[in-house]
Amino acid sequence: MASRAHGQLNPCMKPERPLILICNDDGIEAAGILSLAAAMDGLGDIVVAAPLTEQSAVGHAITMRDPVRARPWPFRGPSGQIPAYAISGTPADCVKLAMDKLVPRKPDLVVSGINHGPNTAVNVIYSGTVSAATEAAILGIPAIAFSYCKWGGGGDFEASGRVARQIAQRTLQGGLTPGLLLNVNIPDLPYSEIKGMMITRQARSKWEESFAERTDPFNRTYYWLSGTFVNLDSGENTDVYAVENGWVSITPIQHDLTAYGAMASLEEWDWGSLD
Repeated sequence: MASRAHGQLNPCMKPERPLILICNDDGIEAAGILSLAAAMDGLGDIVVAAPLTEQSAVGHAITMRDPVRARPWPFRGPSGQIPAYAISGTPADCVKLAMDKLVPRKPDLVVSGINHGPNTAVNVIYSGTVSAATEAAILGIPAIAFSYCKWGGGGDFEASGRVARQIAQRTLQGGLTPGLLLNVNIPDLPYSEIKGMMITRQARSKWEESFAERTDPFNRTYYWLSGTFVNLDSGENTDVYAVENGWVSITPIQHDLTAYGAMASLEEWDWGSLD
């Protein structure tokens, strides 16, 4: 496949229009990415680069020991066929590969999702949806991760799509500080019942997990992970609080994990000298 530098623009794409790259972690056939593509219709030119299979909870994993393959995929939006690629890798792989080989120029915006299930609190660490947007932010592109806060199957993405369009449009107009991305969580409510948008922080939380021990038909032991989400934060400005109380949560996040507040106290320790 030709590199981006030597690739040709789709005849329908215009350099003066914003270019929007769409990714996810639920896979290229997921209902959420279809809704997100429909929501972005008309905001600019669109390219989809998404995993061929579901990649939920892979975090920011990248593929290094296997080839990554991309194949054109039939993907139709409200205005017609959208250039799309199904990729045999992780969400972060999708953004990396798209940037280097699949898009005709640097995107103006990367949107990831719409994830089926919340990516609030500690789930940000595990989320492939958030990691796709994080990879874009690392590469200097404004990025947004969208999640529809309903566990399991089913549900209606109509309200989430409308919210995603509004936030994407505002981001295209206003831009983001380099390295910053928005983690957006949308409550499972009809659009008319959503109270509005709230700027939030990531709630402190954890998963209380256990592994069920089972035996396969060949009498070999295996383990199946399960867990319960535990919110450790009673703050009213957190992502969990916002969603539970009918608000869209917008949390600005970044890939710099440095605990700057701890640096001064650590410098006061007696570290001794190297042997």
